[in-house]
Amino acid sequence: MDSTPPIPTKQRILAAAEELFAQHGFDGASLRQVTASAGVNLAAVNYHFGSKSQLIEEIFRHRLDDINGRRLLALHKIAGKPETTLEDVIAAYVRPAVELSGEGEGSVFMRVMARAFAEHDDTLRRFLSENYGHVMRQFVAEFGRLLPELSKEDLYWRIDLLTGALTHAMSGFGIIQRKSEIPEREHRQKIVEQLLRFTASGLRHP
Repeated sequence: MDSTPPIPTKQRILAAAEELFAQHGFDGASLRQVTASAGVNLAAVNYHFGSKSQLIEEIFRHRLDDINGRRLLALHKIAGKPETTLEDVIAAYVRPAVELSGEGEGSVFMRVMARAFAEHDDTLRRFLSENYGHVMRQFVAEFGRLLPELSKEDLYWRIDLLTGALTHAMSGFGIIQRKSEIPEREHRQKIVEQLLRFTASGLRHP
């Protein structure tokens, strides 16, 4: 007899939607497909989320609360200290996302993030700005302390490009794929190292 507890309905819906949105995009995956994959009816989606847009937002909230909580915890340990380097701050931003990508379904979410970059959903963009803009502002402040010669506009541009590079690297859409003989942890560490070198050079450039 299987003693494994059943997965709650809300979690089944979130997992199914995340996988389908990663594969087909937000417009390409229908609520009918989500309910079929999760083994629930449409009423369950409406009960837990209210609409497709709110379901999408909950997927992002579920993952980004965790990622950005880790980011801020790492940043607060180093912010304002004279010994803090540019690479330290980049690592505080990058590592939590890289770590999530190696935790079960985290890699699926990174593909969802890549879809969000590509599809330019204004509602989702507004949701992300309203809920997580404070995280970006804290990182911009610390980057600005270390790079006083850069304008705030330049800093936002470069951190936006860092976010895009990070999402692309984690999504699995790129030309570089992990070789079967390379352990997952080693591959993720290589991603961090390459992003640190690449981004630090770009941020320091006048």
